[in-house]
Amino acid sequence: MTDFIRDVRREYKYATLSRTEVEKNPLDQFRRWIGEAEKAQIQDVTAMALATADAKGQPSVRIVLLKGFDETGFSWFSDGGSEKGLALAGNPRAELLFHWRELDRQIRIRGQVVTLSQAEADAYFYSRPLASQLAAATSAQSRPVANREELESRYKLLAEKHTERAPRPAAWGGFKLQPEAYEFWQGREGRLHDRLHFQLDANQQWHLQRLQP
Repeated sequence: MTDFIRDVRREYKYATLSRTEVEKNPLDQFRRWIGEAEKAQIQDVTAMALATADAKGQPSVRIVLLKGFDETGFSWFSDGGSEKGLALAGNPRAELLFHWRELDRQIRIRGQVVTLSQAEADAYFYSRPLASQLAAATSAQSRPVANREELESRYKLLAEKHTERAPRPAAWGGFKLQPEAYEFWQGREGRLHDRLHFQLDANQQWHLQRLQP
């Protein structure tokens, strides 16, 4: 089994990425790549790894879903009392990672995280299916529960009481990462990958560098 893991590899042959091809604004490049991933019908195209570190420096990472992006940042929603919510409260910096295996591509985005307004949280929460609203209202995310039956019992009681829409938990809301750096990674043959890095300077200008693979 150890030899199997050691020997797993494949060649990356999908595409290349040069400075002449990449957009001058990294948001435009992100928009192009996620559009190409959607066109390729990649499943869970908006799934992204969210890496945080708490006030003590303990890192953690999990998959969340991108729910919006524009010039102001990249947004997702979660319970503020969850592990990620508490980590961001103590250390409001994070990194996102999109990985589209079928295209041999990754995008890393790093920056400061801010919370979205209550109005924005309400707007998204009540756009979700009722079952998703009930699940969020049922669960104190990341906290222990005695068993599955307890969780399902709470869900059932809420579903009986709220047949059209569920109450949004006070701690449930939105987060937005404001990018300070992007890295676009394109897999290449022989592991000589393309890595183009954008860094925002103090004057809010983007600077592009090629990184060694």
